[in-house]
Amino acid sequence: MEDETLTADNGAVTSIQSATVELPADTLDEMWRPHYLERLARTYWSYLTRVTLHLVRIHYRPDGRDVVLLFKRLRLLSFSAPAYDMSGDTGTVTWKISGGLLVARPGEGLLRITVRRLATPTEDPGTVAKVRLDVEVSNFYPAIAEKVSSHLYRWTQSKIHVFVTYGFLRRLANGELEPSVAARFDAP
Repeated sequence: MEDETLTADNGAVTSIQSATVELPADTLDEMWRPHYLERLARTYWSYLTRVTLHLVRIHYRPDGRDVVLLFKRLRLLSFSAPAYDMSGDTGTVTWKISGGLLVARPGEGLLRITVRRLATPTEDPGTVAKVRLDVEVSNFYPAIAEKVSSHLYRWTQSKIHVFVTYGFLRRLANGELEPSVAARFDAP
């Protein structure tokens, strides 16, 4: 697994965690559709809730979702509805950050999960395919860094984000995908 977290001079944070996962090529071929991209996204939100012992929850809205602390009123982060794209060997799901208590500049920044096929499988049914998974937060302006301290942000919220993302990537490596809540795409 890899981690690249940078803070620009203007305070914008970019944080990318990555992992390469191997799976049977025929399984990848079966899963390479929007339905599974949606399940991948759901797994991220589900893992966040699970790893925080359900203190942090996801509230789904028709136009997005909120990451809340116990109650809907304690909105830590708000996101727009996800945008899905499956083009060739790349699938992405992107949420724009729209607000929340942890956000200094609402309407800026995004969360994106990207899956890329790294190798084209051969006709051999036993072939192993590789995919690269990237979880990216970019152009994010954390409220704690602007209002309190950038050092405090790096040692708390940033570390928590990396910890959660690594756990999510490990879960995916084990082949665990949650069923979708939004069910935007039909099951295959």
